[in-house]
Amino acid sequence: GILTSLALSCKVNPLSWFDRKHYFYSDLPAGYQITQQRAPLANNGIINFHVCTTDAKMKPYAKSSVLHQIQLEQDSGKSLHDDIMQSSLVDLNRAGIPLMEFVFAPDLSNGEEAAALVKELCLILTRLGTCLCKMEEGGLRVDVNVSVNQEGGPLGIRSEVKNIGSVRGVAKAVDYEIIRQCKILESGKNVINETRAWDPQNGVTVAMRDKEKNQDYRFMPEPNLPPLRLNMSKKKIPGLISVLELYKKIPELPDETRSRLQNKYGLPLSSAIVLVNEDRLLELFEQIMMDNQKRSSKIVANILIMELLALVNTEVTDLNHRQFTKEN
Repeated sequence: GILTSLALSCKVNPLSWFDRKHYFYSDLPAGYQITQQRAPLANNGIINFHVCTTDAKMKPYAKSSVLHQIQLEQDSGKSLHDDIMQSSLVDLNRAGIPLMEFVFAPDLSNGEEAAALVKELCLILTRLGTCLCKMEEGGLRVDVNVSVNQEGGPLGIRSEVKNIGSVRGVAKAVDYEIIRQCKILESGKNVINETRAWDPQNGVTVAMRDKEKNQDYRFMPEPNLPPLRLNMSKKKIPGLISVLELYKKIPELPDETRSRLQNKYGLPLSSAIVLVNEDRLLELFEQIMMDNQKRSSKIVANILIMELLALVNTEVTDLNHRQFTKEN
């Protein structure tokens, strides 16, 4: 969590502590969740990324999102709702597992931007080695809060959409929810503050529970966990993690790699984005250019992207599971 916070330009707090968040729901047998409400691990970060639209005529554009805080907390169970059988099940296999939660500011406008943010976060976390980000296996999950408002007006009533298990699903869920809320407001009705679930099979969000009543979570200090103290100085302090030592371990981040590909090899932004998104493709590109610096970097990149990546995309296997060498 500390390495991730530093990579995302957060202010790491030298002292953070844990709280109990009390609420009753079927996926939380203990009746409370351990979280960091009052003093999280880190605050005030930012993530820079590029948005590639589905419109071929539009070039990728730069975007940034403010990261309010990173907090450590305890995972809950997973609720499974079956509309056909009119029943709900609870999977408690992941209950109690520690996780990092990222809380972003409401500064995105559509599903494409939300998906691009999640994709960039995944790239950063995998570079750091702090998360595998295999969303299909539950390694990273996304909950989105969506509200619509008139331009320049205050934020509208929001709905939280849960159970989004893919980057593409993030884009679809956000765009669907925007359209749904706009239709409600255009009909003269009010949007309900509620929790909804994303149904990827039907491409819709479905109601789970409402949040109209202000819930008192009765936050209290967690008595079984001591505060997390960090060493912010240059001196080594026994028993404390050195933040400065972790800072030195931050590798080249995706945004820095994109800039290097543009400056060193003269690649267009669109090519740099694709190469950074595919680690194996980037590795192969740099191997080829290292062996023969007289090669045209743009031609090499185009062949890898247009030919090799297109070939892999027509097959079921992932690029990371294929064996490629520069001799191929």
